[in-house]
Amino acid sequence: MSSSPPETETYEVTLSRDEQWVAHHALSNRLDAALDADETPPEWTLEVLETIEADGDTERLTGSQADRLYDTLATYVDREETPPRDVSDATTVLARLEDVRNA
Repeated sequence: MSSSPPETETYEVTLSRDEQWVAHHALSNRLDAALDADETPPEWTLEVLETIEADGDTERLTGSQADRLYDTLATYVDREETPPRDVSDATTVLARLEDVRNA
C-alpha cells in the first residue's frame, strides 16, 4: 500500500492589472536574458507567466514560485533603470508576497 504524495502548498496572491504587468515584465526580462545568453529559460518562469496571464486577478502560486517571483521582482526593483511607477507596483507585490508567505 502506497501513500499519496504530499500536496504542494499554494498561495493566493491578488494583483491589480498594473501589478500583473510589472510581474509579467520582470519575468519577461528574465526570459529574454536567458535567451540572449543562449540558455534555456527556467521552467518556473514560464509557469509563473502562464499563471499571471490567466484570466482573473488572483494568482495561485506554489511556495517555490512565490519565492522565485519575489526574487525576480526584488532584482527588478533594485535596477537603476526601472521606472519609479514600476518600482511602486513591484514593491506592493513584494509586500503582498511576504504577507501570504507569513500568514
